[in-house]
Amino acid sequence: MNETFLHRLETVERRIVAACKKAERPRDSVRLLAVSKTKPPEAIREAAACGVRLFGENRVQEAQSKIPMCPNGLEWHLIGHLQTNKAKIAARYFQMIHSVDSLKLLQALDGHAGTTLPVLLQVNVSGESAKFGMNPDEVAGVIDAANQMQKCEVHGLMTIPPFSPDPEKTRVHFSALRQLRDRLQDETGTPLPELSMGMSHDLEVAIREGSTWVRIGADLFGAR
Repeated sequence: MNETFLHRLETVERRIVAACKKAERPRDSVRLLAVSKTKPPEAIREAAACGVRLFGENRVQEAQSKIPMCPNGLEWHLIGHLQTNKAKIAARYFQMIHSVDSLKLLQALDGHAGTTLPVLLQVNVSGESAKFGMNPDEVAGVIDAANQMQKCEVHGLMTIPPFSPDPEKTRVHFSALRQLRDRLQDETGTPLPELSMGMSHDLEVAIREGSTWVRIGADLFGAR
């Protein structure tokens, strides 16, 4: 077992516990997704030996070659941008897609999924041109379309805010996603329990604003 990884995991866990306590939320309301992009299978095995089971990858092709070399029984989530022409591979290798940013992509995933595939809709709440994600005004229509699909199920929303060294400056974006989720649940009648938001530097703020998935890479595996 890698003691360095274990130490990092315990540090992140303490942060999550403290943030949940401050937000008056149960610890099990937040899941830790270990972002393993660019990390070799050896690093995944070390993390798995420390009890980590949920891993996030950014690129389909990297995951396609890496996952077969990793231990069985792990759960893989795609958190990076997905091109429609790679939907077939993504539907095969991932148990959840956090980064569905168009109806066209959702339709492609639905056509290729062999079983029920939970997805999150990526929303560009900041309006930053360099970020992927739907315009908030588009999301209700996509949810309505998803409710008619056979395999894909929308379980919630995801966002990546503009980076700021001050985590408090990301709060407005996390709050906006939560408020959008609450409004969409009312408008569409669709339960949307999941909010994927928050990374190594701002997980506390994200948890205070309702995140159910924090995506942690550097603070677990070290800087790339």
